[in-house]
Amino acid sequence: MYDIFVSIVLYNPQESQVIRAVDSILNTNLKIKLYLIDNSPQRNILKLPVVDSRVEYIFVGKNLGYGRANNIAIRESIESKTPFHLVMNPDVYFKGDILEKIYTYMSQHKEVGLLMPKVLYPNGNLQYLCKLLPTPLDLFGRRFLNFGPFKRFLEKRNKIYELRFTGYNEIMEVPYLSGCFMFIKVDVLKKIGLFDERFFMYMEDVDLSRRIYRVAKNIYFPHVYIYHEYGKGSYKDLKLLYHHINSAIKYFNKWGWFNDPERERINKEVLEKLGYKLK
Repeated sequence: MYDIFVSIVLYNPQESQVIRAVDSILNTNLKIKLYLIDNSPQRNILKLPVVDSRVEYIFVGKNLGYGRANNIAIRESIESKTPFHLVMNPDVYFKGDILEKIYTYMSQHKEVGLLMPKVLYPNGNLQYLCKLLPTPLDLFGRRFLNFGPFKRFLEKRNKIYELRFTGYNEIMEVPYLSGCFMFIKVDVLKKIGLFDERFFMYMEDVDLSRRIYRVAKNIYFPHVYIYHEYGKGSYKDLKLLYHHINSAIKYFNKWGWFNDPERERINKEVLEKLGYKLK
């Protein structure tokens, strides 16, 4: 029986980047199975020098989207009764016994459904990837109003939305953890379902985190760290920006735009637990 199934979704990947991510995953004594799910239009990943019985390459032949492609491997985790599934971006890498430490923590804390470690930029700077459940202002304001008289207001709001006031040095329970590295208990996925495939790209991690938070704990675990290149593609590519906006609209249509009592309750609850005094 495997300890962890891992899925990495690819789209026209950089060989060196994928090799680095794969090496990070396979450098473990745990029983691992890694799925490379290739959404690229061509089967270029086969050129990579990855020869390992623990790796399974799945060429899709079209871009299914992030959540739908990951669901291919997650269904294998459920069918194989593997206890944990890791969703990881190809631009993530790490060294040492990261997976062993996370696996041990998750095995000892049955109440935890989702875990994300400390995430750093390649230069060692911290990435603020623990967030409250977003409001329309949090998403659209950050993207389109981050200038002039709005900038100071948004910076102040981001300190709360991204929980920057916590210092990111202690374990904390968070309603929204980044999709770049989601270590998930498979039994929880059986309860709440897989990625919502209506989200082609972006917001699928918010939606999944939120559903997991309903039945288990989402934990930020700063005792281990990973590196994430984090290109912020939607800030540079109009097509990605379209997908981001489209997914945001679908998210708020699903959960509520300005009337979302569950969001208000959860965010208030989280801030109170973390010691932030609401005005």
